[in-house]
Amino acid sequence: TISMIEILVADDHTIVRQGLREILDKEPDLHVKDEAANGSEVLEKISRQHFDVIILDITMPGRSGIEILKEIKSRRKNSAVLILSMYSEEEYAIRAFKSGAAGYLSKKYAISELIEAIRKVAAGGKYISENVAHELAFRIDRYSQKAPHEILSDREFEVLCLIGSGKSVSEIARELSLSISSVSTYRSHIKEKMKLKNNMEMIHYVIKNDLISR
Repeated sequence: TISMIEILVADDHTIVRQGLREILDKEPDLHVKDEAANGSEVLEKISRQHFDVIILDITMPGRSGIEILKEIKSRRKNSAVLILSMYSEEEYAIRAFKSGAAGYLSKKYAISELIEAIRKVAAGGKYISENVAHELAFRIDRYSQKAPHEILSDREFEVLCLIGSGKSVSEIARELSLSISSVSTYRSHIKEKMKLKNNMEMIHYVIKNDLISR
């Protein structure tokens, strides 16, 4: 008998969850055991059930995906977490791997790549795309020189990317389930740490450094 890889799909878009469930359940060795629409649902489900692989969208409402990832790893060391992200792979991947992710995939992935990644991380391996592997090697070479955005906290980095994609403070507040004043505070910290004057400079920085997939 084939041993089943039991999966939790965590994404705030119902269509994405249903689509992944349909695709993955067609594979003889993969089974989507449950779904979660936000971080607190993820933590609630992992406290009651075991999953071999947790597919986690890095941008869900409420707490940041990286925070949820750290929480999962502290509670369920044996579950492999595979991160899906719309953000530029290299930068977010490094933060995700540092926080305990077993794999990282951009949302532009091919389905065959996702299936390969699930099997690899379920077997205890790490899944890393060529882009990320190249960037990690490059980072090691220039480890002593940090880019300005690397000194940001995970949440500040997330806010920077959203500002860079042209979103307003109120849109970001809604997307991350934060208050407008919290987002404004994050924005002030970003400007201070990165020595940027305004949103235009932030947008320019994000585009120039290719921090979001376009």
